[in-house]
Amino acid sequence: LCDLDTLLTLPREDLIAGMAEVVKVGFTSDPSILDDVRRGVDSCIDPRGDLIADLVRRAVAVKAAVVSADFREESATGSSRVLGREVLNYGHTFGHAVERVERYRWRHGAAVSVGLRYVAELARVGGRLSDAAADEHLEILTLLGLPTGYPAGRWAELLEAMQVDKKARGSLLRFVVLEGIGSPVTWEGPDSELLVRAYEAISC
Repeated sequence: LCDLDTLLTLPREDLIAGMAEVVKVGFTSDPSILDDVRRGVDSCIDPRGDLIADLVRRAVAVKAAVVSADFREESATGSSRVLGREVLNYGHTFGHAVERVERYRWRHGAAVSVGLRYVAELARVGGRLSDAAADEHLEILTLLGLPTGYPAGRWAELLEAMQVDKKARGSLLRFVVLEGIGSPVTWEGPDSELLVRAYEAISC
């Protein structure tokens, strides 16, 4: 049950942060969400408008379908083509690391936004995602006013935080990445040089 009247009580910053999870679904499963953001950011975060209700419905529908199909998270078999509930973690490996390093002073959506940008850059430098699709992450997140970068010089802290993430296999990092908008796969153990290059691409 989603009582959308609750959105009327939120400051704009929290509405914007919540949109990170909505556009995450747009990147992995429902690209039409990204088109809605392009057509009108203000409409997307207007709690009195019709569009935000539609976005909530579509985001929840994707999550409900994913969770019902993999209720016990049994699809995380190591196959890059069988994601199950893991697809919902797109952007979250790096995003959770940001939250830990920042001692949870960041809004979750802000951390996820930076995580979305990071994983898009990782897929780009790894040759899995086109420049256009990686740039689309920056475009959409910037339109919403979400953060897209993270300070330089903190890679060691972030790496340590990612290695204790629930999706890691020991010290082997596992990411959900895109091979195109709407085409998520898993990538286990990307080369450390690629991880650093992706971080450098978002460093500010």
